[in-house]
Amino acid sequence: MIAGEKLLRSAKTIAVVGLSGTRWRPSYGVSEYMQSVGYRIIPVNPKETEVLGEKAYATLEDIPIPVDLVNIFRQPRFVPDIVDSAIRIGAKGVWMQEEVVHEEAAQKARDAGLDVVMDRCILKEHRKLPR
Repeated sequence: MIAGEKLLRSAKTIAVVGLSGTRWRPSYGVSEYMQSVGYRIIPVNPKETEVLGEKAYATLEDIPIPVDLVNIFRQPRFVPDIVDSAIRIGAKGVWMQEEVVHEEAAQKARDAGLDVVMDRCILKEHRKLPR
């Protein structure tokens, strides 16, 4: 099973770093879809208090429950710190959305035992899953 399918089939709770409460932003639409198909979405954005009916947190470390997957909607320059946080909180994987590529951070995550998906849309990949 490829990393993306494995993560999508095993994850229940997805922390979305960079999730905006602005409805026209891709992070909102993608997260709204993922929530509608049964995933618990935890917003991570210091500028938000609540998105999609869930309390928003400033950092991954602030989330008081276990997180299975960290979905990244941030520019590549922010990815290394996010991956470090994902490792610290014990996430099982990191997912970098389309156009989010950081090879060194991806390798660091893999070396720490996390599954990694890079430069792919989680919504598009979910829709491709065999039912």
